[in-house]
This record gives sequence, C-alpha cells and structure tokens, in this order.
Amino acid sequence: MAENIRIMFTHDFFMAILLPALIGGVAVTICSSLLGVTLVLKRYSMIGDGLSHIGYGALSVAAVMNLAPLKVALPVVIIAAFILLRLSESSSISGDSAIALFSTTALSIGILVSSKAGITNDVSHYLFGSILAMNRSDVILSVVLSVIVIAAFIFLYNRIFSVTFDESFASATGVRPAVYNMIFAVLTSVTVVLGMMMMGSLLISSLIVIPTLTAMRVCTSFKGVVFVSGAVSVISFLFGMFISLIFNTAPGASIVIVNVLFFLGASLLGRALRGRSRA
Repeated sequence: MAENIRIMFTHDFFMAILLPALIGGVAVTICSSLLGVTLVLKRYSMIGDGLSHIGYGALSVAAVMNLAPLKVALPVVIIAAFILLRLSESSSISGDSAIALFSTTALSIGILVSSKAGITNDVSHYLFGSILAMNRSDVILSVVLSVIVIAAFIFLYNRIFSVTFDESFASATGVRPAVYNMIFAVLTSVTVVLGMMMMGSLLISSLIVIPTLTAMRVCTSFKGVVFVSGAVSVISFLFGMFISLIFNTAPGASIVIVNVLFFLGASLLGRALRGRSRA
C-alpha cells in the first residue's frame, strides 16, 4: 500500500496519467449528476444504462472496422437517444421496454462482432472502464461538456425546473419541452460515451442515478438536490479513485461502492431528520 501511494504521487505518473484522469473524471461526474437530477425526476433514469449498452455496440463495431471509436459512437448514441425519447412519448411501446429492446440488441451485436473478430480483450475496457487511459482529447471534451452543462443549469434553471416537473405548465408559459428534451438527450449521450471510458458501459448509469437518489434522501428542494447531487458525485469519485489506486482495485467499481455508501448514509440521516421533525 505504501508503495502504491509513493508511485501515485511521483511526478511522471501524476502529471501524465493521474491528473488527466482526475480532471476528466470530475468533469464527467458533474455532468452525470446534474443531468441525472432531471432524468431521475422525469423517470428516464434507465436511459443512461440503455445508451451505454448501445455505445458499447457502436464502439465494438468501430474497433473491428479500425475507425475512431468516439467519432462512431457519439452520433450513434445521439440518434438512439432521440429514438428512445420519441418512443417513450409514444403509447405504442413504453420507455422501459424500448430501452431494454435497444440496449440488449446493441450489446449483443457488440459482443458478437468483437468475439468474431477476436478482439474481445481489446474492447473489454469499454465494458469495465479504464479511466487511467483517458487521453488529452477525452479530457478536453469532458471539460467542455461540463462547462456547457453547468452553464445550462445556471442560465436556464427556471425552464429546466418547469420542464422537469410539469411539461404542460412549461408549454403554457412559452417553454418548448420538446426542445429541452432533445438538448438533454444530446448532453446525456455525450456524457454516457465519455463516462464509458471511465466507468465502463456496465457501471456508467450509477453516476447518473445514485448521486441524485442520495441527494433526494436529505433535500426537499430541486436546487438542494442539484447542489448535493453534484457534491456527492465529485467526492465519491475522488474517494473511489484514491481507494482504487491505494488498494489496487477496479476504479469504476470502487467509485460505485463509495456512492452506495453515501446513499446508505444519506438514507439513515434522512430518516433521522424526518423522525425528529415529527417528534
């Protein structure tokens, strides 16, 4: 353990590997948690899981065809997000069913293509994540996305609030919910694809769902949930990263476990606060 700590803070490892991973990871977790507040409250939380599986299929196909993974995965996932959004608004097929149909199909295609080409090990990091392999372009894209999401929440807070809770009221006040839903679909798609590099397609949805659920256990206002969700997400990421480096565990799984511990703690705290208010 002492040796791992020493290596972690050596100049070459910190500057070349750890610092980019921390910057990119914090940016992605902020985006995931903020977008997750709206997605969870609108009952679209599973869309992150579905899009990540679709992303894995696209990335696997791109790897087999020797194409740039992000250039293939991003447009595919964005198109899939639009389709899932339209289907969730349709009465012909429910949102959960559409997500299950698309995600399992895409995941199966990805596994079949990669296994047939004999590159299963080469694309396994898309399933389980490899945050220490984030390159400069991934970090820059993550930071830009984070700035866009934070700016959207600051300048469009009232509109996001109305679209999240009551689309009919939002429409009556001149807000176009369909436009904001599409914007969220695009931002969520980009976040999911970037997050797959960090957490893997199997775990990225945890960054979207768990921090919001944690914040909802102790906060009663939308603004409070937004702030607490973002804080919990970043803190969980940092703790999880350092735990994984010190004890040589999988980063993605370590981050999820820390998030779950925060959720359990918030659940106990929320129950205690509610009990005190009733007394």
